[in-house]
Amino acid sequence: MRLLFLGDVVGRTGRRAVLEHILRLKADWKLDFVIVNGENASSGMGLTAANALELLDAGVDCLTLGDHAFDQKDMLTFIESEPRILRPLNFAKTAPGKGARLYTMSGGQKVLVLQVLGQVFMKRAYDDPFSAVDTALKTAPLGGLAQAVVVDVHAEATSEKMAMGHWCDGRASLVVGTHTHVPTSDGQILPGGTAYMTDAGMCGDYNSVIGMDKREPLSRFVTGMAKGRFAPGEGEATLSGVMVETDRRKGLAVKMAPVRVGGRLTQAGPEF
Repeated sequence: MRLLFLGDVVGRTGRRAVLEHILRLKADWKLDFVIVNGENASSGMGLTAANALELLDAGVDCLTLGDHAFDQKDMLTFIESEPRILRPLNFAKTAPGKGARLYTMSGGQKVLVLQVLGQVFMKRAYDDPFSAVDTALKTAPLGGLAQAVVVDVHAEATSEKMAMGHWCDGRASLVVGTHTHVPTSDGQILPGGTAYMTDAGMCGDYNSVIGMDKREPLSRFVTGMAKGRFAPGEGEATLSGVMVETDRRKGLAVKMAPVRVGGRLTQAGPEF
């Protein structure tokens, strides 16, 4: 099975890049399932129902969110009617939606996707991510009920993401970090067969400060004062993420490669 995970989509330019490239990538790379983190896709904060449908209709199979899951208020109700959108597992217990779901593809294969929020350096104390992930993985074991398992770790600390990768090794096809918007170069297949990357990066304008127009962040860093609101960069976006190929028997990773398409970053794609 071939899986593509794309990192945090930031604003209009990030959405436009996904819409422009996704169908071609699915055909050229023979992708079976595409997951996109969309928590910054609407004005850089959250995801609206309209923007979610736009991405899903374009060919995305699953959208994950994050700590900005409900910044756009219509997502509070929309997520209950749209099973292809996931919020973090360890969000508030009263939060709408689900943090893990088993998806059935047209050929009958099943993919478990789950997302969890880290605790280190985050703005609030979320529930224990490790026990939340452990419980979810037991509902659909890899190589059993699930033919592939993808874990999105939405966290600030690289150490916490790495610990989650090792915690899931042998039980997931891919563990990938999101949230920091900076792609890492540590993609690897762990000893137990799980593909791991600390951060998938973002789908957005890299001539920016983590996706935001440079002027306001620079002003705040230099002067310590806010002059306006953050706004997503409007330059050409780079699609950033990771592609994984799994074996048919156990669902573990046999190949993985970083994905960089378009924009300012050095372009690269999987050589499968």
